[in-house]
Amino acid sequence: MAGIGVLREGPLHAAVKELLAVPGDVAEVRVGRWVIDLVRADGELVEVQTGGFGPLAPKLDGLLDDHRVRIVHPVAAERRIVRVGEGGEVLSARRSPRRATVVEIFDKLVTFPSLLAHPNLTIEVLLTREDHIRGPEPIRRRRRTRDPGQRRLVDVIERVELRQPADVLSALPPLPGEPFTTRELASALRCPTMLAQRTVYCLKLMELVEPAGKRGRAPLHRLV
Repeated sequence: MAGIGVLREGPLHAAVKELLAVPGDVAEVRVGRWVIDLVRADGELVEVQTGGFGPLAPKLDGLLDDHRVRIVHPVAAERRIVRVGEGGEVLSARRSPRRATVVEIFDKLVTFPSLLAHPNLTIEVLLTREDHIRGPEPIRRRRRTRDPGQRRLVDVIERVELRQPADVLSALPPLPGEPFTTRELASALRCPTMLAQRTVYCLKLMELVEPAGKRGRAPLHRLV
């Protein structure tokens, strides 16, 4: 019989949880009002989060002061798009040109960036190789095109652990030494401007960067 919450797991979540499990771990354990993915023998609570961090906020509020919590988040550093037919047969497979990096974590951390300073919280980023399984072709409904699919783990390329704000700078490419704009940060991090904006927001709340005036109309930021 499946454990509590297992029936709602996607294949990526289940695969990451299986990868993380070591002897002595217990899966799907109720702690207070919440069900935890893995509880370590030493008491650490491990939560696998493949999507946004927003749903974790109530759980962290209720558990973090009394428990060590590790959030494990997979980021697809390499991805293959696999299209399958109705019978599950592979119709095509191609590598996605997109290469995500650890910078992607700021898209999730924007929910609660200051919490990384909490001594009981660890965030572990898994840079993964994944297959994204999709249908034969995108679906168009009500003038909108959707191309849903499932993420499936192929391999873990690297594991990056963030225990405190200083670890964030160590995990990123070197930031500009002189005051920089958000656009310049996006270029340095090789990421979209929107993600660079979220990165700056998080770094400010972590007290790692501060305002540094303006260049024309563009706000400037600098390392603290």
